[in-house]
Amino acid sequence: MSEAYIVAAVRTAGGRRGGRLSGWHPVDLGARVLDALVARTNADPALIEDVIMGCVGQAGEQSGNVARNAVLASSLPESVPGTSVDRQCGSSQQALHFAAQAVMSGSMDVVIAAGVESMTRVPMGTPGILAAKAGLGRYMSPQLQANYPEVESFSQFVGAEMMARKYELSREQLDAYALQSHKRAAAAADAGRFEREILPLEVRLAGGEAGGEMHTRDEGIRADATLEGIASVKLIQEDGGRLSAASASQICDGASGVMVVNEKGLRALGVEPLARIHHMSMFGHDPVIMLEAPLPATERALRKAGMSIADIDLFEVNEAFASVPLAWLQATGADPARLNVNGGAIALGHPLGASGTKLMTTLVHALHQRKGRYGLQTMCEGGGMANVTIVERL
Repeated sequence: MSEAYIVAAVRTAGGRRGGRLSGWHPVDLGARVLDALVARTNADPALIEDVIMGCVGQAGEQSGNVARNAVLASSLPESVPGTSVDRQCGSSQQALHFAAQAVMSGSMDVVIAAGVESMTRVPMGTPGILAAKAGLGRYMSPQLQANYPEVESFSQFVGAEMMARKYELSREQLDAYALQSHKRAAAAADAGRFEREILPLEVRLAGGEAGGEMHTRDEGIRADATLEGIASVKLIQEDGGRLSAASASQICDGASGVMVVNEKGLRALGVEPLARIHHMSMFGHDPVIMLEAPLPATERALRKAGMSIADIDLFEVNEAFASVPLAWLQATGADPARLNVNGGAIALGHPLGASGTKLMTTLVHALHQRKGRYGLQTMCEGGGMANVTIVERL
C-alpha cells in the first residue's frame, strides 16, 4: 500500500464574528485556500483528483455542496470534483482521513482536504433552526429519544460542564488555561510562527465594504488578557457551572486545507513532502458527556500505532472548552509543554468545519519549526466522537 504525504498546508487567519472576514462568502473563502495550495506546490491543477471539504453548517451560503462550489469559484478546472463532509467539529480532519485513504489505496494520487466555516454568515445550528421554523422536525427521532430517555437534546455545553466535574477541574484551573492559550497564541503571532501557514486575505467587513488592509493575524487573540478579566466573565451555566465564554472556543470565520499525495503524486508534482500520515483512526463514545471521546481515542490510537505518549513531540487537542484539553492531559499523562504550544481555539477561534485541517496546518508547521518528529491531533465532535491523526515530519 502507498504512503500518504502532506505537501502543502495553509489556513486563513481566524476572523471574529462580524469581523475582518465577515464580508467573505464562504465559497470564495474556501476557493482562496484551494488556489493557495496549488500555488504553493506549483501543481498542475488538472492533477487534483478530488476536493474533500469539511463544513458543519451546510445551509444558506454553505449549502448545495460547498466543496464543489468552492472548486467552481477557484482556479481549478471543472474536471476537479468536490464533496462536502460533516463529522461535526472533526469535519475537515475526517476530510484529511478520506483524502489519505484515497491516495494510500492508489485510487487517486493527488487530493485536497479542506474545510470552511463562516460562523458570521451561517450561524452555528442554522440547519436545525431552519428546519424547526419550517416545521420539518428535529434530529432526535422517536427511537433515538427512546434510547436516551433522559436527554432532551445532546448538548456540548452540558458535556463540557460534565467533564469539568468528572475530572475535578475548578473554575480557577479553567480560567488559567484560557489565559495560557491567549499568551501562547500572542507569543507565536509576535514571533512570526504563524506567518508560513497563514494565507493573507484582504479584509472584507460584514457590510460588504473592503477593509483597506490585509488580514494576517488571528483576530481573537487577546494579548492583554488577564486572569482577573477572564474570571469576571459570566458563567455559561450560572447554577454550579465552571465554564464561561472566556474558557470556551471563539466563534470564528475561516478556511484551511492540506494537499495529500502518494509516491506517484510526489513524482508528478515534483515536490518534497512536509509530513507523512503515520496513523488515522476514529472513535465513538458517550454522546451525553460528548466531548470526552478524545481521551479513549488517543489511548487506542497510540496502542494501534505501537507508540507511547512519550513518543509524540507535539499535540494539537482542540480547545472547544478548556475542560477538554485539561481532562485529556489528566487522562493521558502527556507533557503540558507539548500541548497546543501556539495556543488553541480559545484564543485563535474554532471555525467548526475548518478546524480539522486548521489544526493540522499548525501542527505540521510547528513540527518543522521545533524539529520534532511526531505530532498527534485529536478533537471532540458532536455526538460523542473523535478523530486521531498522527503525522511524522519529513
